[in-house]
Amino acid sequence: MLASSQSRKGAQNQKTSEDHKVLYTTEEQPLVAEVRAFHDAPYEIRSSVAKPLALKIRRLPASPNKLRLADALAIASAAGDTDHDGLQEIATTLAEALREQPPGGFGAQYGSLARLVHYEHVNVDLDDPPLKAAIGRLEDDDRQRQLVDFTLTDLSGKKWSLKDLRGKVVMVSFFAAASKPCWQEVVELQKLSQRFKKDNLVVLGISSMDDRLRAANFAKSVKITYPVLLDPGQKVAQQYRIVGVPKTFVYNRDGKLVAQALDMRTGNQLAAMLKEAGLE
Repeated sequence: MLASSQSRKGAQNQKTSEDHKVLYTTEEQPLVAEVRAFHDAPYEIRSSVAKPLALKIRRLPASPNKLRLADALAIASAAGDTDHDGLQEIATTLAEALREQPPGGFGAQYGSLARLVHYEHVNVDLDDPPLKAAIGRLEDDDRQRQLVDFTLTDLSGKKWSLKDLRGKVVMVSFFAAASKPCWQEVVELQKLSQRFKKDNLVVLGISSMDDRLRAANFAKSVKITYPVLLDPGQKVAQQYRIVGVPKTFVYNRDGKLVAQALDMRTGNQLAAMLKEAGLE
């Protein structure tokens, strides 16, 4: 879905720090705990929790705390397989909380809402210029990613160029060895690489944050058999405008970017991305 695991973790840590400074009412305090629990909940149960929690937050009276809770829930919903109904309720709650606040000073919260609207295709009744600007930045990111080409070397010394893989479905996945969500996603990528090997699927793992030894140890521990490429200086990550990992991009046989995930994805979600490129 949306924000990266590391950027999401950073945002969550920031909000946790803010929570120590913010005074929540007795009505709000249980919801603070529920949002934190949602952030740490197994991905497979999030759909059952997302919608009721969003509705509870929406019923709060207008206040900065309501906006904080709505935004924190939106950030936490970025990873895993929250269903569309749940994401819609989360977006509606965040839009309402933004509408209730005086103009100005909520750029990050508009960014959270823009990611839901743009990448999760939810609808919100909010026509604020900051939201339009945030969506415009995401659209610009999409255009930039479509133009990316790269040549990187894998752990065995072989060079891989994206443009040379035309005619095949290509899944490019950025990861970091220290990231638990990356570990979870890589396990699913490995399964898919074997499942669609006969269909000429090429999975390329890109490590922009690890040195060769650390990337190699990670690949060995997770038993990755697809190519793991090194991105010294994070030059390719910068082309993709990557902030945090995991991030995954799927190209069809014509080299067109047809699907992208900006946070951790389950096996079913990754398979759905490949379906956009004609593999099922």
